[in-house]
Amino acid sequence: MMISAIHDQRLAKPGLQSAAQRDYDSVRRAIAFISEHWRAQPTIEAMADAAALTPDELHHLFRRWAGLTPKAFMQALTLDHAKGLLRDSASILDAALDSGLSGPGRLHDLFVTHEAMSPGEWKNGGAGMILRYGFHASPFGTAIVIASDRGLAGLAFADPGQEQVSFADMKRRWPNATHVEDHDGTVGLAQRIFDTRLWRPDQPLRVVLIGTDFEVRVWETLLKIPMGRAVCYSDIATKIKSPKASRAVGAAVGRNPVSFVVPCHRALGKGGALTGYHWGITRKQAMLGWEAGQVGLH
Repeated sequence: MMISAIHDQRLAKPGLQSAAQRDYDSVRRAIAFISEHWRAQPTIEAMADAAALTPDELHHLFRRWAGLTPKAFMQALTLDHAKGLLRDSASILDAALDSGLSGPGRLHDLFVTHEAMSPGEWKNGGAGMILRYGFHASPFGTAIVIASDRGLAGLAFADPGQEQVSFADMKRRWPNATHVEDHDGTVGLAQRIFDTRLWRPDQPLRVVLIGTDFEVRVWETLLKIPMGRAVCYSDIATKIKSPKASRAVGAAVGRNPVSFVVPCHRALGKGGALTGYHWGITRKQAMLGWEAGQVGLH
């Protein structure tokens, strides 16, 4: 059983402090402190103080949230760890093409089946589409889940008080679609995404991607990166046969509309640099640290 999944299913609307939101708020404060002080190897007491917790509370938080001790989580945020994720970056994608969903590297992953919307649907900005959305708790703060009748179409994140700003950012991706708030209708998708007990290869999550042909090819490549690994932007560019397009690949990664599920957080700069992340570097660090715990649980 995964101790870091959201077992109580208290999926909250904006403004309601759920257990998951409180956990992420504390994790976020701890990450900010670790990022600034990791070279000095701060004590657990110092980390706990920065997160406004006692050392015991910090220990239980990280065991509950990621299945790691605070010290192990701190190690997961180091540059050395990031470099380790990139080990054999280019060959990871080659191996993924050979093994598909059945490869040993996919053991811990959320399984996804996807399709791309037509170029016409992309050009008309989603005209005629009805997109249902809801705000839900997640291990990484409030998640905005957006669903079409063909599957998950969007996943974004918001810090407290920024829910509508993040939602407006997502709406701009489908300016001509009809957006309907439907918390109850999207809660099942939120559970499907964040409760690791529901990650089954025989019941993959349906995702629909809307973007240019180049963007969709980048996003499809991201789906091949197994949990616990990462790849360089340049290796993604080579894989999609555009070896000189690393900058364009980075832009496409940043426009990924289905965060976490299409794992743009597993794309790093050469040498392990985290580079940017549309929903904040702290959240990217949280995702990579959380995934280190998932892999370590097996």
